[in-house]
Amino acid sequence: MAAGTPTPDALVVGGGIVGLSVAWSACRAGVRVTLVDPAPGRGATWAAAGMLAPVTEVHFGEEALVALLLAAADAWPTFAADLEGATGRRVGLRTEGTLVVAADRSDRLAIDQVTLFQRSLGLPVTALTGRDCRTREPALAASVAGGADVPGDHQVDNRLVAEALVAACSDAGVTMVAQRAASLAVDGAGRATGVVLADGTVLGAGTVVLALGTAWQSLGGLPAPLVPPVRPVLGVTLRLRARGTALVPTRTVRGLVHGSVSYLVPRADGTVVVGATVEERGEPVEVTAGAVHGLLRDARTLVPSVDEYTLVDATAGLRPGTPDNGPVVGPVDLPGLVVAGGTYRNGILLAPLVGRGVADLLAGGAVDGPLAAFGPGRFAAGAGTPVPAAGARR
Repeated sequence: MAAGTPTPDALVVGGGIVGLSVAWSACRAGVRVTLVDPAPGRGATWAAAGMLAPVTEVHFGEEALVALLLAAADAWPTFAADLEGATGRRVGLRTEGTLVVAADRSDRLAIDQVTLFQRSLGLPVTALTGRDCRTREPALAASVAGGADVPGDHQVDNRLVAEALVAACSDAGVTMVAQRAASLAVDGAGRATGVVLADGTVLGAGTVVLALGTAWQSLGGLPAPLVPPVRPVLGVTLRLRARGTALVPTRTVRGLVHGSVSYLVPRADGTVVVGATVEERGEPVEVTAGAVHGLLRDARTLVPSVDEYTLVDATAGLRPGTPDNGPVVGPVDLPGLVVAGGTYRNGILLAPLVGRGVADLLAGGAVDGPLAAFGPGRFAAGAGTPVPAAGARR
């Protein structure tokens, strides 16, 4: 940072959608912010499908997430409107709802069980026959055995959101540092005071916010007990484009194909996102032929016209998962340090809520509402270690 430049109030380390949302929200609240990331908006944010799925992303044993995910979904229309108004860029918010479908009778039984669970939580879900599904979505295969209508699950174009957030941060006055943070700087009194960049430059700040996705282990100087229990979960998505008169889904189609989750997310530009693999591992972050084959096989089982689409790109990213699959947001037991991460399969959905919560904290308030239940203290020694939900590591 140039000599004479004022020390920022907050240094946000990590420029995925969570870090960008924190930086923009905090800057709008009057906080002086510097964001550190060599490629803001890339990584898992770029590889995502953009689903806003507070209903279909709730699984057995994850009841604690319901209030949080619903609050996050409620925050999205205002967040999207504000972001579009600030930048003049569209973010692709679509509210047609999601259609959940089963490839065969065994998949139908599994979906019916989840539907009953979701309805027991008061979530808006309507069971459908196979004929009902095909009436609502003509692109579906004739063999689809049934499913459910989920009107509250929407989508945005995650890549457009990322690009808009980068522009919004820059326009709002966030200082963008395109480097990697090598280590946390801690003073003699035991307070986080900034970071040391890969080139040796020291950046200071009143508060350091770590929004590192899955890269926690790469940051030096962070005491081991304070490293959130975040695991990398590799995912691959495909982007396809329909040719000629090939049928394209009119809404998000989320299917179960012989027990495996598959989804097709149509975009306004004519592309369709197909996802996503789930591998409990980190490096190397790469796309394998097997991943592409499996995604296309399951997608065409649900929507046969996929055979007529062209492949635009294939992208891999690492989801940041925690033991209970909930986020980790709030101050840790080191003065001057805040964490914001662990959003796993709900990073796009949770970003506005996390951004606002951390911005409130930086402005002198506190993380409150449903987000308050997901502080890092729940993983501290003696707090009890949450157990992953059965079947959650899909």
